[in-house]
Amino acid sequence: MNKAAADEDETTKRLQDFVKAKLLPYKYPREIRFVGELPKTGSGKIDRQAFMRM
Repeated sequence: MNKAAADEDETTKRLQDFVKAKLLPYKYPREIRFVGELPKTGSGKIDRQAFMRM
C-alpha cells in the first residue's frame, strides 16, 4: 500500500469516527470515495444524478 492510499484510509477512518460521534452510530457512511472534482451540469451546478452513478 502506498502512502497516498494509507493517508486516504486514515482520513476515511477519521471521517467515519467523527460522524459516529455526532450522529447515531448506525448512521455513519460505510463507503467514502475521494474524487478530484464533482460532476457539474451546463449551468455549473452539481449534477446529482451523475454524482450518484460515480
